[in-house]
Amino acid sequence: MERTPPRAEPTLGQIEDVYRHQYRKFLRVALAMLRDHERAHDAVQETFARAIRNRFGFRGEGSLEGWLWQMLTNHCCDLLRARQPSAEAAVGSPELLARNDRPLEHAELRAAIAALPERQRTMIFLRHYADLDYEQIAEAVGVARGTVAATLNAARSTLQRAMEGSAA
Repeated sequence: MERTPPRAEPTLGQIEDVYRHQYRKFLRVALAMLRDHERAHDAVQETFARAIRNRFGFRGEGSLEGWLWQMLTNHCCDLLRARQPSAEAAVGSPELLARNDRPLEHAELRAAIAALPERQRTMIFLRHYADLDYEQIAEAVGVARGTVAATLNAARSTLQRAMEGSAA
């Protein structure tokens, strides 16, 4: 009978390394989702605090960073649901978007992104704000890679139709 090795929970040092090296990416996604610097900063801090408190619950089925991304996006979605923001608030300010080197010049596009279903919006943020690849997004959201591709394709198609409709 072969024994399975015990799963290794992340160390405080490993969590700290991700925090130190990826903080700006985590903050950028939280800012895009929450549209409030203070709330975004708090969300990132809370995510890492939860990771430290709950590190023994890490199942080791994916990477530590993927687990942290999942925690952050879930926390931001919870905050948005609790606040029930306007469509504009769910996208991010033009100043933030410009700082991210991906300026959205059209209010119509910001509104179209805000109108996307939560899952599509989250994947758009992870892909275009955190620059995660499809595998990383799949891990962060807890779905298959094919689901990420299909969801992003649907989101992009919806955005393209919305932008074509607003240009008419």
